[in-house]
Amino acid sequence: MPHQVATLIYPGLCTFEFACVVEMFALHRPELAQQGCAGYELTVCGLSLKPVQGLGAIMVRPNQGLDGFERAQTIVLPGWCDIDKPVPLALVNALKRAHARGARIASICSGVFILAAAGLLDEKSATTHWRYAQTLAQRYPRVQVKPDSIYVDEGAVVSSAGSAAGLDMMLHLVRMDYGPKVANSFAQRLVLPPHRLGNQAQFVARPMGASSSSKIARLSDYLRCNLMAEHCLSSMAKHANLSPRSLQRQFVNATGMAPQIWLTKERVQLAKDMLEANNLPIARIAAAAGFGSEEVFRKHFKRWTGTTPGTYRAQFSKPA
Repeated sequence: MPHQVATLIYPGLCTFEFACVVEMFALHRPELAQQGCAGYELTVCGLSLKPVQGLGAIMVRPNQGLDGFERAQTIVLPGWCDIDKPVPLALVNALKRAHARGARIASICSGVFILAAAGLLDEKSATTHWRYAQTLAQRYPRVQVKPDSIYVDEGAVVSSAGSAAGLDMMLHLVRMDYGPKVANSFAQRLVLPPHRLGNQAQFVARPMGASSSSKIARLSDYLRCNLMAEHCLSSMAKHANLSPRSLQRQFVNATGMAPQIWLTKERVQLAKDMLEANNLPIARIAAAAGFGSEEVFRKHFKRWTGTTPGTYRAQFSKPA
């Protein structure tokens, strides 16, 4: 029998993520029969039986209401319409019942807020799009948020980062269900790598600074313009006309991180820009970004992006 998958639709549906679920689990795949694989059968469940309008004014009609979760072996939740919108109690209870009987429940992007609201992530690890990671951690302190991960598998609950990371996660689910050969055939049909290199730290935008009128903002502007120079806590405090202790406190309040950590991330960001834009040797980029050596540069770059400078350049550099 095909593996039974259910997904959720609701007013304001994230249509791209929903379409990814449909592409993965509803597409007819005759090649699977040759591999002895039963494949998947998808049920589209709604909060009611009424059609809903998703993003782009696309109307979607459910097959069933939330009772469709009752026979699903896997439930995939697209991103929730608004992370500040309460999750309906009926949906919470339906997910709790499915979890209690052993269904696997997976979320894409902000869909993790549905899992968290149902209490299914308490004392477990999870991820979401990097834009929502801090909010998820603050709102649900019992969830161990992994902001850099593409997806996190906790067995009964699985979560993924941004929209496209849902495809990585669903390929992982196929791999768990039917093995790597079948998962590779899904990846080939989707024109995707079976395993994506790195993590979502590669895609995080440059940290926002404080108000332009503050000492910290003026210091951050100065540092961004002088990343090649050496900077220590004392020299930064002197430039900001603050004591080192005051600088440390105010910088954390303004940016959410210590000055030295912020400086390293800015240097990594500059290196990413240079790797994307030109073919300079790695040693030249390391020096221009203010790293003391190529070895130090590679260490920090791998820490903050999850990949190597060479791999990053191959993935993101602009055509010559």
